Amino acid sequence: NLLIFPGAFNLTTGPAHWELLQRARAVDNQCYVLTASPARVVDDDGENESNNKRKYPHYTAWGHSTVVAPWGDVVATTDESESLVVTELDLTKVSSMRQSIPTFQQKRSDLYVLEEPSSSS
Repeated sequence: NLLIFPGAFNLTTGPAHWELLQRARAVDNQCYVLTASPARVVDDDGENESNNKRKYPHYTAWGHSTVVAPWGDVVATTDESESLVVTELDLTKVSSMRQSIPTFQQKRSDLYVLEEPSSSS
């Protein structure tokens, strides 16, 4: 009914792909997607903290922890600052979507067979 992913996209891939990929996974899997990202580290003066003070001086995370519903709607999100995402999940939306678009029931096992890989001696 839900997938939970940690992630730490950077300031290039974050704006372009972070929410897009979450929404796609929610629709693909017909479930809620919950993501957690580290907050962006800033100095007291509001600027990005100096590189030699940070644990990972080469990386700045995008942030934006998010909850996405099965239809790809963003239910709750945060910005780049330290935050918690708190929301209620309506799990009936998962079963409703799976009934409306029954992709899990459309498996064509008559077209292929999954086999265990053989071990070479």
